[in-house]
Amino acid sequence: MASTGGNARTVNTQSGPAETLGHPLVTALIGLAFAVIWSSAFTSAKLALQFAPPVLMLAVRFAIAGGLAVAAAVLMGQAWPRTRTAWRSILILGICQNTLYLGLMFVAMTTINAGLGAIIGSAMPIVMAAIAPVFLAERIGPMKLAGMGLGFAGVIWVMSAHLGDPVSGGVGQEVGILCAVIGTIALAVGTAVVKRGSFGTGITMVMGLQMLVGSITLLPFGLAFESFGSFDVTWEFVAALAYIIVFPSLVATWLWFTLLGRTTAANASSFHFFNPVFGVGAAFLVLGEPVGWGDAVGVVLVAVGILVVNRARA
Repeated sequence: MASTGGNARTVNTQSGPAETLGHPLVTALIGLAFAVIWSSAFTSAKLALQFAPPVLMLAVRFAIAGGLAVAAAVLMGQAWPRTRTAWRSILILGICQNTLYLGLMFVAMTTINAGLGAIIGSAMPIVMAAIAPVFLAERIGPMKLAGMGLGFAGVIWVMSAHLGDPVSGGVGQEVGILCAVIGTIALAVGTAVVKRGSFGTGITMVMGLQMLVGSITLLPFGLAFESFGSFDVTWEFVAALAYIIVFPSLVATWLWFTLLGRTTAANASSFHFFNPVFGVGAAFLVLGEPVGWGDAVGVVLVAVGILVVNRARA
């Protein structure tokens, strides 16, 4: 990665189809840290949704997190994007990752539980495997396909144990699941945009701008169907929102962009298979959502699947 404006590193995640940059163990640790923080967002979001409507809360979240990231990027000397291509990529990324993926996922979690939301989101690697050969010229060899199949089997196994939970939303559960599925597909498209993009600026600047895009595009929908009067600003809400802004929004997004710069999109996406592991675990610890022996079986399948995917050579 070249530098621009001081010591800022530019976002240029383009690499060869089977290229892995840096030590594999470091890449794995980055992926694991990302998975832990990203998965915890489902539980913290479920907590925050008790005090605020989903779309307006997301608009506020992205406005604060995006503003902080852009301010930090300016202080670090990172340049503003200079080309139409870079701005177009940021716009598409913000809409896919924030407006569609997180917007629809937050709406979904008003009708499904946090664990199930994490499980559906973990199917993203399967979508990535379908589009990577076309959009990124990444070969998905038989060993990677086998690993993804194994990981997805773990996802299905855990999902089957949670679809019938009484707290999963009753008659609205089907709509919630559909929203979560569409959002997961949008995240895969956004991942392809990041992997193909050469933004000409630092990670922090891209993070902030794409979050501001999410805030601006979500706000009209929030104002049309929700109200700021619905916010119940308690200390629990402030704590949950602060956690979401600092960790899933800023730290996890930085880890995600870094991970995409070190390995292929398919390998990076495979860490989303850990969502059921950490998502269901966090929902159990914080929200008391049920966990059974079937979850342990799913954890083993997911872990083995990720190991196979990340050791396979295209």
